[in-house]
Amino acid sequence: METENNPGLPQSKAELLDRIEQAWTALQATIGGLTEPQITRPDVGGWSIKDNLAHLTAWEEFMRLNHLQGQPPHTVLQIDEQQFKQLDENGLNAVLYQRSKEQSVADVLAGLQRSHAQVVADLERWSYEDLMKPHYPDDPEANPLMNWVVGNTYEHYQEHLANIQKAIKAG
Repeated sequence: METENNPGLPQSKAELLDRIEQAWTALQATIGGLTEPQITRPDVGGWSIKDNLAHLTAWEEFMRLNHLQGQPPHTVLQIDEQQFKQLDENGLNAVLYQRSKEQSVADVLAGLQRSHAQVVADLERWSYEDLMKPHYPDDPEANPLMNWVVGNTYEHYQEHLANIQKAIKAG
């Protein structure tokens, strides 16, 4: 559904990359001047800004390696295949949170930058037409690969930017 905040899927690769860049720039502008205590302070839900950024990195990397490069999901997430099959999105997020909670702020920020650059570089190699092809052959709705790209880049940045802004205000 198209709304002012969700204008639908991009109509070209240039528009996709522009939306990614705009959301990325907004995220970077928000976190750019924060101190380490601000970045590591947990919010009311228990996640710090650092945790939000590590989460974004993990799912962006998952999208890149699984959806764009075709690596098996459990391999990308480094989770036993049987365990992976038993975990829902919340369970996967909990595993990823536990892995990243001890990372330093510098490591999380460097990983976020590196992941973003790799995603943009990978997307440069894809045609818009290929991004719009159905991603899974057995999907009755024939959802395009673009859905996973959008959901793990600019829409995800915007979602967590809202959480980060709330944490800053509450700080």
